[in-house]
Amino acid sequence: MTEKQLLRKRIAAQKKQYTPAQLSGWSSSLLEKLESHPLFRSAQTLFLYYSLSDEVQTHEFIRKWSQEKRIVLPVVSGDNLELRYFTDTQSLKKGCFGIGEPTDGQLAEENEIDLALIPGVAFDRLGNRLGRGKGYYDRTLKRLGHAYRIGICFDFQIQEKVPTEENDCRMDEVWTENGPISKKQYPQ
Repeated sequence: MTEKQLLRKRIAAQKKQYTPAQLSGWSSSLLEKLESHPLFRSAQTLFLYYSLSDEVQTHEFIRKWSQEKRIVLPVVSGDNLELRYFTDTQSLKKGCFGIGEPTDGQLAEENEIDLALIPGVAFDRLGNRLGRGKGYYDRTLKRLGHAYRIGICFDFQIQEKVPTEENDCRMDEVWTENGPISKKQYPQ
């Protein structure tokens, strides 16, 4: 087993130690803190994800902010992610991995995305991210160009060092329920 596979397995086991209520509480705390980030406040278009039960839970956050900002969600299409505008929860269907995906949202203009909130299995303080292993987000983030990238996860997912490869995309910042664990000077 590779170092990445071992880390994924260890984090999956850790996630099972926490109740849905704990994960929900930590998710709310993290996302409330992020709402005060200057780049979140100024962003008009957000790239998010419709969370699985073991990730930072974004369902309510998406519903809340879709009234004020354009929300873009990923849709698995072969080996890549299409980026579609979120319209409402009724337009979501379970996609390839059981994740809610927009069915009637138009394709998003990638260059309009101001801020991307990205899930991960693990992150480190340098902004390195370990995903689930398919490379969807790394390929997508390379297409987003100027979008500012914030990795979001629970505190127990922060590692001393995340193994990386050449194709892995680094985050600009990483946040947990305790706030930012890595933060570069962002543009005002």
